Amino acid sequence: MVPDPSDNFYRHDQLPGSSSGIEQDSYIVHGQTRTTGYWCRPGRGDPEYLTSYSYPKFVWTADIHSSASLTVSPDRAQHFTSDSVSLSCEGNSTEWRVMRSSPEGRYWSDCSNWGTMNGSTCNINTDRTSDAVYWCQSGSGEITNAVNITVQDGDMILLSPARPVTEGDSVCLSCKLRLQTFDSIVFFYHNEKLIQSDSRWELSISPVSKSDEGFYKCQHSGRESAQSWMSVQVPKAELRADDTDIPVGGSVTLTCSVNPSSSGWKYFWYRGEKTSEPLTSQLSSGPIRVSEEGVYWCRGGRGEPVNYTEYSDSVTINKIIPNKAVVTLQPNWTEVYRGERITLRCEIKDGGDTEWEYEWRTTSSEKPSDENEHSITSVTGSHSGDYRCKGRKKHTQHSSTDWSDPIKLTVSDKPLPVLTVSPSWLSAGASVTLKCRVKDPSAGWRFYWYTRVPDPSYGSYRDEQLPGSSSGTEQDSYIVHVQTHTAEYWCRSGRGDPEYSTYYSEPKYVWSADIHSSASLTVSPDRAQHFTSDSVSLSCEGNSAEWRVMRFSTGDSDSSTCSTWGTMTGSTCHINTDRTSDAVYWCESGSGEFSNAVNITVQDGDMILLSPARPVTEGHSVSLSCKLRSQTFDSIVFFYHNEKVIQSDSRWELNISAVSKSDEGFYKCQHSGRESAQSWMSVQAVSRPDSSSFPVLLIVGLVCGIVLVIPLLVLFCYRASKDSGFVRPVQSESTNADRVDYENDHYSALLHGDVCLYDTIRGCQEAEHAQ
Repeated sequence: MVPDPSDNFYRHDQLPGSSSGIEQDSYIVHGQTRTTGYWCRPGRGDPEYLTSYSYPKFVWTADIHSSASLTVSPDRAQHFTSDSVSLSCEGNSTEWRVMRSSPEGRYWSDCSNWGTMNGSTCNINTDRTSDAVYWCQSGSGEITNAVNITVQDGDMILLSPARPVTEGDSVCLSCKLRLQTFDSIVFFYHNEKLIQSDSRWELSISPVSKSDEGFYKCQHSGRESAQSWMSVQVPKAELRADDTDIPVGGSVTLTCSVNPSSSGWKYFWYRGEKTSEPLTSQLSSGPIRVSEEGVYWCRGGRGEPVNYTEYSDSVTINKIIPNKAVVTLQPNWTEVYRGERITLRCEIKDGGDTEWEYEWRTTSSEKPSDENEHSITSVTGSHSGDYRCKGRKKHTQHSSTDWSDPIKLTVSDKPLPVLTVSPSWLSAGASVTLKCRVKDPSAGWRFYWYTRVPDPSYGSYRDEQLPGSSSGTEQDSYIVHVQTHTAEYWCRSGRGDPEYSTYYSEPKYVWSADIHSSASLTVSPDRAQHFTSDSVSLSCEGNSAEWRVMRFSTGDSDSSTCSTWGTMTGSTCHINTDRTSDAVYWCESGSGEFSNAVNITVQDGDMILLSPARPVTEGHSVSLSCKLRSQTFDSIVFFYHNEKVIQSDSRWELNISAVSKSDEGFYKCQHSGRESAQSWMSVQAVSRPDSSSFPVLLIVGLVCGIVLVIPLLVLFCYRASKDSGFVRPVQSESTNADRVDYENDHYSALLHGDVCLYDTIRGCQEAEHAQ
């Protein structure tokens, strides 16, 4: 049983090694120094049957401690009834309770039940009390020495000190009558043995020794006092050092004192073993300074012959050497995450070939082993804290470096990266920049990039890594070039070897409003804004017989299908805006193609803007209008484009003919203090031939031109040759026949388009030679 300061009472702590019970019916508590209450209970069987708890039993100690002690005034153990007694608490506390227990220890209570508490003193009248053991309890839970006080209603008591007597001091015990004086022999007994019998009513003992401890009583004229126990405390020296490390070129101060404190002491100092000769040069009555490392002891002595105290506990003094200890962290990340692997290393600068032993100091709950390297295969929150180390020369145990500067290790939960996409709505053929943000992106992270594509074979999705990211990228950004369709992306980060991986980021969508003939979504009615309770149809069109209508809203962690929030009929999803909210919608074909995305907002106000849900083609005309839920417009209507007024009159429509790219943007309307939500109108450029096809067309045109021109040149050469035949000698018939055959073949080739460029040129050359 130990005090519990949190509720001003006691809590029950099991003794070490008894949580599962022990087979022996006895238990030894070693080294007890304070008053303590104990109790027990046995159990047997499976499941275990337990008896009731025993009544508590106290083990009292009369030893006095400077941190908490009880004094009695008047200072004696026995009192007559009607005596007034004060019990005072002293020590390192501002809050005190005086406690009392019956001698058998069965019941206990505080001063408020049987006395009057005034500050740290409890005042009692022995008419209202009985024999009991008293002690103090501090606000922090410390327990003082216990004092056994007895109340006598007879005529005689023994006056003996309530607190222990220090060995070597003097003490006086006396016999006291309530009303009379002593007129005959007084007998004093020690442990039932007569030690004094004469007319003196006092028993003086000087100096007191441990053998004087025991029970005392007195007798006179047939009357006898009760027995009282006189405790003899052997004083013990206490040794304190202002620092246990001697700085380079410096010294430390050692102070010896005696508990309980008294005067006349001289102090004897020892280095090494208690049994060694004292450092005679250091005999003193006060503190000393030392500059040598080692184990130090002290004890006090006074009188002649010298009466010694017990030896103090030892204090080890260490000597600091100039070498500097440094803690390094591998990898060098001062913030790590649960599950990562790290190594702490203690390095001694300019350590040379010296063999070192190492010591660690940490504010974490996990102390490293005394090695120069401490590996943690999977860090947890309990590893958070400051780490210091020092090195000690292996063969000189009390020479060491100073403590290193601390390195702070912070262990955080597994990180969740944040993915951003820009832009989130695509222009045709634009590039998209993905950015994966983690805390301290330079701390060895590699980044992995993923997209999700429909998997027709399973009617679901599959995850694909983006090109070039299978081994991660050093940069925390990734550019997707010439994206044309709606896509979903996410990322994760990893570092270390073996690699530690973060969570996957939340997915982000990049929306495309562009319409493709293979897959497109139409909205009926064709507008981006709808009143609550409106019915809306979302229809999929294109090269597929199987369709899914999908939705993603800001409050969703993932996309969902029409069956969750609407009714699917064929390729059309019917929804009621009472059951839905602002969201982006798109179609997915059975073969995995994405349609254009449409952003639909649901308004519960009185006014909406009617603007097309799908992109408007550049050059076409478009009409935007303001609509009230149940009224008509009776005053000026304002239309805004990107927060700029572009029309303000009684018209409730805004007409734009020959739409251009500059008309793209956010639109809204206002009327009589009411305002619609904004809607984005997308303008789609007119389809033009791909610029990459221009060189091909140029080459084809040139070839066709050459093919048409060269036969004409050949024909011209032929004509010229024929005309010149009128002035040349007539050639043989066979030669003319050959030429006619050649000309016929060439004409046939032209007619059928079977042109051979090489043969055509050759024919022209032959005509020239013929001249």
